[in-house]
Amino acid sequence: MPALVNVISNPVNSTVPIAAEVFKKAGTFDENKLFGVTTLDVVGAKTFYAAKTNVPVAEVNVPVVGGHAGVTILPLFSQTTPKSNNLSDEDIQALTKRTQDGGTEVVQAKAGKGSATLSMASLEWQNLFF
Repeated sequence: MPALVNVISNPVNSTVPIAAEVFKKAGTFDENKLFGVTTLDVVGAKTFYAAKTNVPVAEVNVPVVGGHAGVTILPLFSQTTPKSNNLSDEDIQALTKRTQDGGTEVVQAKAGKGSATLSMASLEWQNLFF
């Protein structure tokens, strides 16, 4: 059985197509076996949703699809668990925008001295273990 390949290096929007071209050149490309992983966006969506709904982040699941750059990041808050009936359309739009801009928000907070990767990894670790 052919292996599944998950690309987790940034910028995933660029590295997945590069990997696809490498596999095509080798004659081994299978579009059903190559994926890009955007865990940072999932961590951000979970964190922002949990804060807005006052639910422990460890209990939140937010599916995120699409790319890993701005408007290509699509958090599916309609499929989030646990459900919250207290969020307005404006709340969902604001959570979506914040998720899409999450990496930029972290970089700006760090005054351009670093990426969001370790910040989000640290946040997820804290959410899981504290």
